[in-house]
Amino acid sequence: MSVTVSANDPLPLAQALIRCRSVTPADDGALDLVQRALEPLGFQCWRLPFGPDDYRVDNLFARRGTGAPHFCYAGHTDVVPVGDIAAWTHDPFGAVLHNDTLFGRGACDMKGGIAAFIAGLTDYLAAHPNHPGSISLLITGDEEARSVDGTAKVLEWMEANGHIPDMALVGEPTSRLALGDTIKIGRRGSMNAWITVHGKQGHSAYPMLADNPIHRLVAALAPLLAAPLDAGTAHFQQSSLQVTGFDVGNTATNVVPASARAMLNIRFNDLHTSAALTERLHAALRATGARYELRTECSGEAFLTQPGPFVDALTRAITHATGTIPALDTGGGTSDARFIARYCPVAEFGGIGATLHQVDERVGVAELRALAATYAAILREVLP
Repeated sequence: MSVTVSANDPLPLAQALIRCRSVTPADDGALDLVQRALEPLGFQCWRLPFGPDDYRVDNLFARRGTGAPHFCYAGHTDVVPVGDIAAWTHDPFGAVLHNDTLFGRGACDMKGGIAAFIAGLTDYLAAHPNHPGSISLLITGDEEARSVDGTAKVLEWMEANGHIPDMALVGEPTSRLALGDTIKIGRRGSMNAWITVHGKQGHSAYPMLADNPIHRLVAALAPLLAAPLDAGTAHFQQSSLQVTGFDVGNTATNVVPASARAMLNIRFNDLHTSAALTERLHAALRATGARYELRTECSGEAFLTQPGPFVDALTRAITHATGTIPALDTGGGTSDARFIARYCPVAEFGGIGATLHQVDERVGVAELRALAATYAAILREVLP
């Protein structure tokens, strides 16, 4: 399929991308469309598949120029499942236009954003064919699910081949109420913990002959829940520790069980690391004298791109293009920015995220075109 991207209209490419049924890890031709749009603009493209044969993920890295500064736009063409298809007003992969609104899975998150960036890029290159530095795109097919064989592995390849950028922008839909009202300059870390405390089963009437693991587990959790992990920072809200599961598998009212289990989720700011929080859990459990097992898993450490030249350039461009001064924010869940932050300063900016992952996901055509113009303005600021 051939798609023409005009300087001021990302709509054709956005529709073509939505029509690709690219539910992770499927691609269904989405990256082919992106590659065909970029190659006529002078980009060299590399296709980078990773993962086992039964979960093969396709990825794309494209670069124009070799000098500094090197600006990278990152995004993903994979989407979440549609859910109850009967609840959709329009075919989720039909890319239907209705009342100047584009409907379809990925319209908001984030096929529309990728199309807008390429349209803005086309506009920028028309006016700056000999632009300074270099521009690249890191587009993955593994952001919405495991996030194992996508951005993280492409970055390893980029490092090995001399393509690490000086700055990166992830095109997630960060705007809340109006285009341009929010830039994300960091994200909280997220980790899960699974705790099993072992005791000795016995009759509840003879507690001296048993060892109640529930009591020990509750005693370990109590100090962790008694006070906030911190008071927040200038850019982050308070960290949060939530008990998300508690189970003893006991159906009898007069039996002390042999073990008790809990699950925790911790969303933490940059005052903490997952390693330090894991040790904090160990300390709380050791203090009870419990025999226990603890397993933790971190999907991403907290990171912050401090306000400075890069963030200032984004703010100027967005304000000029939209008339809105963006707030600097670190809220929400995780994104692939957590991987990029290990290599270079990174921020996130995109359209209004009101319908991402929802039934009837959609984006206004006027918003999509305004986003393209804003991305062109960003390129003019970061590559003067």
